[in-house]
Amino acid sequence: MTVREVYLDNSATTRPYPEVTRAVVEAMDENYGNPSSLHRKGVEAGRAVTRAREAVALSLGATPGDIIFTGGGSEAINLAVKGLAPGRRGRHVITTVVEHPAVLNACEQLKEQGVEVSLLPVNQTGVIDPEHLRAQLRDDTYLVSTMYVNNETGAVQPLADIAAVIADFRQSGGRLYWHVDAVQAYGKLPLRSKDLGVDLLSVSAHKVHGPKGVGALYAAPQTPLRPLVAGGGQEGGLRSGTENVPGIAGFGAAAAVIAREAGGAAAKIWSLKKQLVCGILAGAPGAVLNGPACRENDQCSAPHIANISFPGLPGEVLVHALEQHGIFVSTGSACSSRKKPGSHVLKAMGLGEHLLTGAVRFSLAPVNTAEEIDYAVAKTLAVVRELRLLYG
Repeated sequence: MTVREVYLDNSATTRPYPEVTRAVVEAMDENYGNPSSLHRKGVEAGRAVTRAREAVALSLGATPGDIIFTGGGSEAINLAVKGLAPGRRGRHVITTVVEHPAVLNACEQLKEQGVEVSLLPVNQTGVIDPEHLRAQLRDDTYLVSTMYVNNETGAVQPLADIAAVIADFRQSGGRLYWHVDAVQAYGKLPLRSKDLGVDLLSVSAHKVHGPKGVGALYAAPQTPLRPLVAGGGQEGGLRSGTENVPGIAGFGAAAAVIAREAGGAAAKIWSLKKQLVCGILAGAPGAVLNGPACRENDQCSAPHIANISFPGLPGEVLVHALEQHGIFVSTGSACSSRKKPGSHVLKAMGLGEHLLTGAVRFSLAPVNTAEEIDYAVAKTLAVVRELRLLYG
């Protein structure tokens, strides 16, 4: 018997759109030249990169010249965090305890260079208090790095309030740059880089139905970045190496979908999330939603991520049991789950061990359907009942 497949691990990666696959194949079959070459094949490849840059810029409310293509979201984050020139007095960076490992580990490398790093705490829903940021700002603070949407819980940081704190600091004479990790917000929440007032913003293609191995960094004009990769000077001298034309072309196709939908997919995803969360919480006694409440238009919660704990049941066992029914979920971030047991995000929110070990992340996408969610809820409840009998 064929097992139905329901993919609910879209925060780890997404299935490419058909137009993305076509763009990648076209770039490999036809536009295979080196974009730096002067002949026709090179010019065609260069045009493909230009079109993609324009599409990504449009999806971010930016101008094409502000977009730097990278080898993924983590590289974009590293370019922002480690590539920013601190200036003569800068030696202090502020970020949060719930950031993606790309941010936290980049900051650890900065500490090895003598930079001081302050970590802002979060409340029980995973959201920072902007006043804590205000209290940590110093004369030598040169970078603040905050995520938009948490990749494990869907908690949304208060970017407007953070922007106001940073604006006040700048008005008092402080020179400060702000980086936002928007990898999990891109394509799901409003994301206009210039409206947000950020200096640096990182995104990834494979989180929005594009190819793996390609990302982008928005850098506002006059932001003093230094390249992490030396070479031939591609991407305005900030990311050397022959461009990944197939990946970039596919990214452009995915970005075009985002720009075309203009946030219209969010309402559908919200509906699916409420269906999923309400169904599981109503049918699984003791199950707990970790993070913000599941309320549509709640500014603290993203529409596509639900982290639910099933106390007394190991999360990894739940993941594999659901897989037997064709349902694909995760226990947390794909970038850290293999390295350190337990979620640093859930720990920072103050969750007890019984909730930490039983946490499962469900992450949705516009391609999911209500029928899939009904199936996932029914099988999740059945699996939980079976495992509770097994584990007592």
